[in-house]
Amino acid sequence: MSKLASGGCLCGAVRYTLSKPPEGYGACHCGMCRKWSGGIELGIEVAPGGITWQGEDLIATYKSSEWAERGWCRECGSNLFWRLTAPGPMQGLLALCAGSLDRLDGLELQSEVYIDHKPAGHAFAGDRKRMTEAEVLASVGMTPPEDT
Repeated sequence: MSKLASGGCLCGAVRYTLSKPPEGYGACHCGMCRKWSGGIELGIEVAPGGITWQGEDLIATYKSSEWAERGWCRECGSNLFWRLTAPGPMQGLLALCAGSLDRLDGLELQSEVYIDHKPAGHAFAGDRKRMTEAEVLASVGMTPPEDT
């Protein structure tokens, strides 16, 4: 299996294999991802059933919103993924932490989401797909929260 299609946590207790190598990765600028990752979360989209885990019993999850959960290794604390839990055609979609891959060679930044939450000092060069919070939520069938 390609090193681009395998990875795991820092301590190696949790490993995974992807059914196909990723084509690229995306960046999320939402407040939850910033707090969870300590900066910009770089993720690789994995369709439901597109990943096989080893050490899955060592993965802890946290329901971070009404429509998603986040997972990490119980042993070393490495963040591993964000997963869509809301019912619908995209339920189970996983955003695997790009840094958990064994290698990132040849992968390019393809998208940015929650760009309306991006700190002014964060700027990636180049053209790519960019989506606001409302556009992201609409794409997964959710309604943006009302401003209060």
